[in-house]
Amino acid sequence: MAISLTYEEKIAILDLGDDENRFSPDFLDEFGAHLDEVVGAGAQGLVTTGGGKFYTNGLDLDWLAANGEQTQWYVGRVQGMLARMLTLPVPTAAAVVGHAFGAGAMLALAHDFRVMRADRGFFCFPEVDIRIPFTPGMAALIQAKLTPQAAVASMTTGRRFGGGDAERLGLVDAVAAEGAVTRAAVDLLRPLDGKDPGTLGAIKQTMFGSAADALTASN
Repeated sequence: MAISLTYEEKIAILDLGDDENRFSPDFLDEFGAHLDEVVGAGAQGLVTTGGGKFYTNGLDLDWLAANGEQTQWYVGRVQGMLARMLTLPVPTAAAVVGHAFGAGAMLALAHDFRVMRADRGFFCFPEVDIRIPFTPGMAALIQAKLTPQAAVASMTTGRRFGGGDAERLGLVDAVAAEGAVTRAAVDLLRPLDGKDPGTLGAIKQTMFGSAADALTASN
């Protein structure tokens, strides 16, 4: 299933799909186009979610294996997407309905808020176990959003965190039952209706500008 965009009143709901929702170049194109639409339409909030057992597994390793000469270009595009989400002038919440691994977990962290399914799915940075060090930009994003303790616990161990552990560590803000994750994320954003996008964007740029700059430095 392709990425789809719907609205609940003024809150945009972006469904990433019902498979592993990996970041293929086509996915990145679609995602960026939908962000353009959300911002252009004056949405008062954005929730990203998924339709299957995954939120997103992040990098499209199959595409990378077949297009190794484009690795730098591809990683630059992924980091550009993360930087844009980090500073988007709209309140954002990730509805982590299933697994969020690697760059997929980074996408969730780039949102303002995160709600995770309580009873199933893992939030994980597997980089230490698959021998792929974090780029400076990716590390900056994670460390901008987590406490030092949470960053060490998640970045250096490869541990898979279920919803309860993820909430206790601060990887996510709340947990919800199966079928209620997206609703809980929408409800988190409802009180934020009416925020001026210019002001909100400027605040996020001030808060996370250094991480965004690190993500886009070599793009």
